[in-house]
Amino acid sequence: MSQDFVTSAEAARMLGVGPTSIKRWSDSGLLPCVRTPGKHRRFLRQEVESFLIERGGSSGPDPDQVNAWIGLLGTNTGSYEVHSALLRERSRQGSWWQTAQVLASVLAELGRRWQAGEISVLQEHAASEHLARGLARVCESLPTENGADRCLLATAVGDEHTLPLSLCEICLREAGWTPVWAGRGAPSSEILALIARRELRMVALSASIAASDAARLRAQAEPIARACQANGVTLVLGGEGAWPEDLGLRQRDFREFHASLTELAR
Repeated sequence: MSQDFVTSAEAARMLGVGPTSIKRWSDSGLLPCVRTPGKHRRFLRQEVESFLIERGGSSGPDPDQVNAWIGLLGTNTGSYEVHSALLRERSRQGSWWQTAQVLASVLAELGRRWQAGEISVLQEHAASEHLARGLARVCESLPTENGADRCLLATAVGDEHTLPLSLCEICLREAGWTPVWAGRGAPSSEILALIARRELRMVALSASIAASDAARLRAQAEPIARACQANGVTLVLGGEGAWPEDLGLRQRDFREFHASLTELAR
């Protein structure tokens, strides 16, 4: 088989989905394939890349993967089981940033089901806590070196959702950065002090879709943006909150975050 062909697993990693989606797209004719003598699917690399471009650079969440994760997190599972599942997902996806993309879709679906009354607030909180504990174990296994670039992680004022920051952390650690965890409720004055001391290379602020007060978010972001600009620090404003578009790097997914880390490493 020519090197221009990739396996189902390789195509799944290129598109950021699971093998079930590859099979479904192949069976429907959306993603053509050929068969080996052993009946295994092979995909022309150029066609996979074109498929990715046609779908706007992202194939979107795989419903089967999302449902499987919600099923796991909805059980009385422990952090070791979630940690094992995270490692398997990392193996399927090929990187932690792609794994973070999948998990962001899981969190969004959990929120949708809670808003629709399909799960209770206690069920949503329990699932989030299970994931948080599993991610903590992942972070423990990804140490960073002394002297590595540092990125401060904090939520928007009033935003209680810290799981997106945990997903940022695994991306940072895989890229060799040292996360500086501020989490929720970090005073802007302390963030500004760290920036002024030039102890950071990046500040990443996260706001969930619940953070809809654009004026409040701008009031938080503006002084931090000015301080970052004055001290050569990159500011990332992430998530679906109503961040201003003219301050820092406005990013809504982990593909963009990964691209920023890659660019800064050059």
